[in-house]
Amino acid sequence: MLDFSKWPLLLLLSTEELATIQQACVFGASANEAIYITNDNKVFVFGLNCSSCLGTGDGISTIVPKQLSCLEGKKVVSLSYGSGPHILLATEGKLFACGHNGFCQLGIGTANQELSQVLVTANIQNKKVKEVACGAHHSMVLTEDGEVFAWGFNDYGQVGSGSVAVQAFPLKVGGSLQGKTVMGITCGQSSSMALLDNGEIHGWGYNGNGQLGVGNNRNELMPRRLSALQESCIKQVVSGFGHSLAVTDKGLLFSWGANTFGQLGTGDKNNCFSPVQVMADEERFVEVAACHSTNISAAKTQSGQVYMWGQCRGQAVVMPRLTYFTNTDDVFACFASPPVMWRLVSVQNDFLTVAEALRKEFDSPETADLKFNVEGKCIHVHKAVLKICEHFRSMFRSQWVEGRQEVIEINQFSYAIYRSFLQFLYTDTVDLPPEDAILLDLATSYCESRLKHLCQQIIKRGITVKNAFTLFSAAKRFDAEDLEEFCFRFCISHLTQVTQTPTFSQVDGNMLKGFIIRASYCGAFRY
Repeated sequence: MLDFSKWPLLLLLSTEELATIQQACVFGASANEAIYITNDNKVFVFGLNCSSCLGTGDGISTIVPKQLSCLEGKKVVSLSYGSGPHILLATEGKLFACGHNGFCQLGIGTANQELSQVLVTANIQNKKVKEVACGAHHSMVLTEDGEVFAWGFNDYGQVGSGSVAVQAFPLKVGGSLQGKTVMGITCGQSSSMALLDNGEIHGWGYNGNGQLGVGNNRNELMPRRLSALQESCIKQVVSGFGHSLAVTDKGLLFSWGANTFGQLGTGDKNNCFSPVQVMADEERFVEVAACHSTNISAAKTQSGQVYMWGQCRGQAVVMPRLTYFTNTDDVFACFASPPVMWRLVSVQNDFLTVAEALRKEFDSPETADLKFNVEGKCIHVHKAVLKICEHFRSMFRSQWVEGRQEVIEINQFSYAIYRSFLQFLYTDTVDLPPEDAILLDLATSYCESRLKHLCQQIIKRGITVKNAFTLFSAAKRFDAEDLEEFCFRFCISHLTQVTQTPTFSQVDGNMLKGFIIRASYCGAFRY
């Protein structure tokens, strides 16, 4: 469940106040400002109030939440913040702004300071705003008819007007977006991106770190298509301080741009001017997370696993690391510097996805319509889910005896192995130590090539001197040629240590003879 108390600033609220929150956003240079909306659509703010960003009518700091009466009863559909900070807040039908305005980022035509929420109308008065996005000192909105408007600081072309002049009020972004329908927007510190309804990404503005992904580090004054991903259909794109992340409709994860803190997840700190795939061997990704005020990245898989990488509490984490969280928001609460929110967090965001709900139903006696009895233990499953496996699909379609039973006895596999196999059908993951990941025989019998691949990945990551020969023997027994070669090479590289393990001394004579002959051909016994 989403826990708002994980953000340090929100600990100023009582348990009763936290329980009323429907939506919230923590922002500011030190994560020292917050805005939240209650279940009855009342809007409250508290914090440092730098640059009057809270819109309370004054510049006074407060640790006691103040209600913004001008927004009472208005459903907030989108909210974003800049570095000033300045705030954009879209309700159903109207756009409000407050905070720093030294670069006209409020879009009211002047750079005058405003102490209260102001209504932004220029050029968008007849438009319904769907989404807002803020860079450091520039602003963007996406309308329901798929148009993008931008304004504010424009020193690198981040407004997309074709010049570097400050834009004092909303201006429709054209160029490569002309005549096309945009479905999502995001801002880096001084860059902008738009995601089209056909899966294309277009970017403009600052590109010194390659955050536009166009293959170079030249700034773009107008939108330019990211052609390197033209064979992919992008479903989501987000921007960090100087890097970008995207996930495709096939669940592939890509990153590009700045990489000083490992925020690209590539295993090094080298910037990338073009998109690179991250964690190619993992399961499908359904969400990525980043924001322009941090150098941290996060991603969530279809089964609900959450990974993080980048600047974690001051440390550089250059490879994605699996967390114990259930959502990407917690990554920012616990690891980001500062601990801000990467989006307007809603309790609705915590609802279970279809994949998460399916994962939860595994081995549930309340909803199951079939049981497997293995070693005297029952595993509760659903026939409709099992049909994704060719083995079970044939069982239920044909006149197999098992297909008509309510309890099926399994004798050829252990409980741990068979339970992991069934759980894989619900989660697309395998959670076993490498020694128990020998599902290869079962995977082959049940025609599950994806399961076989995952097992091999687990074994390759978990091979050690102690288990290497056991894994080699199993791979050979189950005709997993690639895995057999991998284990063999590991054994040869650690030959002295492997031959001193109990497993090696207890191996079948023919297996041992075959290994020694093969090792000798590789020159393992030369002096």
